Amino acid sequence: MDAFEQAIEHHLGLPAPLVWRLIWTAVVILVWVLARRLTRAVLSRVVEEPGSRFQLTKVVGYVLMVLVFAALAKIWIQGVTGLATYFGLLSAGIAIALQDPIINFAGWLFILWRRPIRVGDRIQIGGHSGDVVDLRPFRIVLLEIGNWVHADQSTGRVLHIPNGWVFKNSVANYDEAFGYIWNELEILVTYESNWRSAKAILQRTLEEKVGELAPDVQKRIDEAAHDMHIQFSKLTPVVWTSVADSGIRLTMRYLCKPRERRSSASAIWEATLDALAAAPDVELAYPTTRFFDNVVEGKPDVRAQKG
Repeated sequence: MDAFEQAIEHHLGLPAPLVWRLIWTAVVILVWVLARRLTRAVLSRVVEEPGSRFQLTKVVGYVLMVLVFAALAKIWIQGVTGLATYFGLLSAGIAIALQDPIINFAGWLFILWRRPIRVGDRIQIGGHSGDVVDLRPFRIVLLEIGNWVHADQSTGRVLHIPNGWVFKNSVANYDEAFGYIWNELEILVTYESNWRSAKAILQRTLEEKVGELAPDVQKRIDEAAHDMHIQFSKLTPVVWTSVADSGIRLTMRYLCKPRERRSSASAIWEATLDALAAAPDVELAYPTTRFFDNVVEGKPDVRAQKG
């Protein structure tokens, strides 16, 4: 062995201890790569459910990463004194040069600890929205929705968001509270229309399409009440009335699952348009220009007099 080390020092010009450390480092990295491939192959055969297989693969990957770092630290750092010296020299440079990665890693730990985001959730962070497809030590991976596509539909793009954004931006989670969101659809009818009849038509349409969601929603709200103070006075679909410039605004408000917002709205709109088309006393309103002759059309008690 001594002859072998002398030969290495003679031909490579490197001290034998350093060469052995390099060799053992290569061995550790090789074992890590082989272990990752082996565990993925085993999990793909043993675990059939994709979500569980994905989570187990991530956990195993993190465990292997920790073991690799521990092995490399054992190889390159000799004794407690060497460890303290190493971290003392490295900490100042890391604090400056790796500020963003450290913040992102802290954000990852915060996400794992407080669970404001989970894989599969639909979220909005900063100016970006999407479905969380992966949570990595330094970034959140989103399948983008919205942008040039309307009604929260997927664009097909993958967004990589730094984990540190959870400390600097508000995070809106569509699924965290109780798995449903409120959606509103507005429709305008003319002032001459029978708006009460139109409102009744819209109410019946909502009850036919989404009325059966109330029991499930109430159950989820009761479960979420253990962690958050969530209260709603009304969970069933409702139609609100207000006045706009072009007519009477009827707003349909109902609960739907985040990923069913567009499909539910489309079904409600189709049923509503068919029902209103069959109503002889209801007309849809749109921006128009109207000339009002108060002398002829005004109410008798407030009608202007001919001069």
